[in-house]
Amino acid sequence: QVYVVFSEELKCWCRALVESVQCQADGYQLRCFLVDYAKYCSVASENIQVLAGAFAKIPHRAKKCRLHCTKPLTLRIDYCENTAKIGPAKRWDTAAIQHFRKLLE
Repeated sequence: QVYVVFSEELKCWCRALVESVQCQADGYQLRCFLVDYAKYCSVASENIQVLAGAFAKIPHRAKKCRLHCTKPLTLRIDYCENTAKIGPAKRWDTAAIQHFRKLLE
């Protein structure tokens, strides 16, 4: 379900999908994916509303996707042995993301 959340970063109301909910001392914190900006943000529970009628039917501008069978790699440098090896990583590093975006352009 798509909701409307107030993004502090963008200073506006945005359509979002709720990814997770965390309980905190001052209320609930929601991790959301902004469907028109392809960004993730955290939102306080008082800054979320149900999306009304016709607005829910507008297609999303951003879609979550993955590259099929593509896993992140990283360059591991061992200064003691003076070697460098490429190995698996838990997440993509910044340089790889920037390179991929340039390829898309």
